[in-house]
Amino acid sequence: MSTSTRITVAEYDAMILRGEFEPREEHHVELIYGEITAMSPINPPHNFTVIELNDWSFEVLPAKAVWVCVQGAVGIPLLDSEPQPDLVWTRRVDFHLRHPRPDDVLLVIEVSDSSLPKDRGVKARLYAEAGIADYWIVNVRDRCVEVHRDPFGSSYRSVEVVRAGQEVRPLAFPEIALDVERIFPS
Repeated sequence: MSTSTRITVAEYDAMILRGEFEPREEHHVELIYGEITAMSPINPPHNFTVIELNDWSFEVLPAKAVWVCVQGAVGIPLLDSEPQPDLVWTRRVDFHLRHPRPDDVLLVIEVSDSSLPKDRGVKARLYAEAGIADYWIVNVRDRCVEVHRDPFGSSYRSVEVVRAGQEVRPLAFPEIALDVERIFPS
């Protein structure tokens, strides 16, 4: 029998400040629904895809239009969560004293290989409940982008799969397109 203790975002952040997850390479964790959960290790295809998405972001976004956060935290205090998506576009506001919150988020991207069940399951539910309008899962195994939109309750009403030869456009910047071939070249 196992038991778990749920904690709040404030308690989790205090643990981080006290250094309870140091050294970081031994404690790759995030807070999901009040539980500290381990994050999957990053393999080379995952890492390269994050690099490519970051590079694409800086190429296509208007200068200083948003913050592009790579593997940074998003605070969702109402759901006792502080996930660390692979890439987040946020409004350009001062985050010196807090993490971006759902109202600040324009796009969340999770790059998924071994984490695909978690990203389609608990993470999709969390982002939908938080009201994040544009959530992409870059599915490394199947070489596609799963675009989740129109959050309603604990799910997204729209899920579209976009493959090589197609493009996806972020809701916040519909004039910008990601050609899926860029992240999954032939």
